Amino acid sequence: MAGLFIANVDFFIVNVAIPSLQRNMHATSAEIQLVAATFNIGLSAMLITGGRLGDLYGRRKVFSIGLALFTLSSLACGIAPNMAELIVARAVQGASAALVIPQVLGILTTAYTGKARVAAFNAYGITMGASAVFGQLIGGLLIKADIFGWDWRTIFLINAPIGAVVLLLTPKKVPESRAEGRTGLDWTGVILVTAGLSAIVVPLVQGREQGWPTWTWECLIAAVPLLAAFWWTQRRKAARDKSPLVHPSLFEDRAFGVGVVSLLVFFAAMASFFLVLALYLQEGRGLSALRSGLLFIPLGLGFFIGSAQSPKVAAKLGKQVLTIGALIQAVGNVALAVTAWELDGSGSVGWCIPAMVVAGFGMGFVIAPLASLVLEGVAPRHAAAASGVFSTAQEMGNAIGIAVIGVVFFGVVGHGTGAHTYAHAFGTSLLVQAGICAVVAALVQLLPGRAKAS
Repeated sequence: MAGLFIANVDFFIVNVAIPSLQRNMHATSAEIQLVAATFNIGLSAMLITGGRLGDLYGRRKVFSIGLALFTLSSLACGIAPNMAELIVARAVQGASAALVIPQVLGILTTAYTGKARVAAFNAYGITMGASAVFGQLIGGLLIKADIFGWDWRTIFLINAPIGAVVLLLTPKKVPESRAEGRTGLDWTGVILVTAGLSAIVVPLVQGREQGWPTWTWECLIAAVPLLAAFWWTQRRKAARDKSPLVHPSLFEDRAFGVGVVSLLVFFAAMASFFLVLALYLQEGRGLSALRSGLLFIPLGLGFFIGSAQSPKVAAKLGKQVLTIGALIQAVGNVALAVTAWELDGSGSVGWCIPAMVVAGFGMGFVIAPLASLVLEGVAPRHAAAASGVFSTAQEMGNAIGIAVIGVVFFGVVGHGTGAHTYAHAFGTSLLVQAGICAVVAALVQLLPGRAKAS
């Protein structure tokens, strides 16, 4: 969980360092975008390959290698003398995180059974959600503390001691596991899936800022034949009893196939929620990174209460716990939108807290049991590969959600100025996110009836 937390939090934490980077490194807006984008691209494109490497060569071994590379690249980010080296280090950091994250679920799948596995999956969901909910707060606190005068560098350097401790404990605490048989890596699949996913993620991450130039649409179109060719090669290799990167039999389990789609759609709403909330608080209401981060505490409180209660509900209602959670989050989003519109850029943002607690509660209700409900039928030999697909769906959802909601939010902001405009943009975006949550609730009904986290 510690490895998962530091790898996942770096997706969110860098946002609070943007003002300091611009001031201290004289960074251009394009360079700032690349600091975030290179991490996202490296992570999203490599997750499936990272998961398969764990199945082939040992999940603990690949986890340790990935964490060592992540720790070293975090150190490189923290001491980078210029923006070019920081951007390169961030790309390596993202690719290293792609080796770490899928091994976590793979290890949990093979190390635990029955109720212990459900509890482990719940811990995974809580850790994943907490890293998203508190990433901005942690970053704001670290930059405010300004340890040794390191300013923004602290958010990267803090990973070094944590990573070192986790690396020392891993051989003692984490059992080794791998898939049966020792076949080689499917390099054709690696190339096709990496190219296909990159062709989606790169334009989604960069497109809005650049005004959606022609190359972004060309990339998105090119992704279709690349991923189609990938799927065709996977089916062909599986039919010949070879070792595909992603075995098609994974998607024969309806809980996995529908669950992955539901995960993608849910994270499209969740990641974009954090984006527009941070923009509203900092740009619309003029709060500092730390003060806006402190307002994430009520969201986190609701999240942890929802996470604590969801296993009990999941044991009784199975998949419908996800329906309840998605609808509660939708209600919280609508309530927050109405509150923002009523405040209209003035008045205390404290009035937003009740709706934020409700939205956080809904998030916790979904995230904590989701991994258990989706991965319960996956064969142990495909554990890390399935986790790679699972994590890729999450990252793709992040990218799609931020791109779509970014268009909505900045489309409204572009038609006006001031706090009133930001409040209107924030509320409009929240209504779209509420609709996405409703789609998740509908998708959950396609999960098999047997799906019950107990």
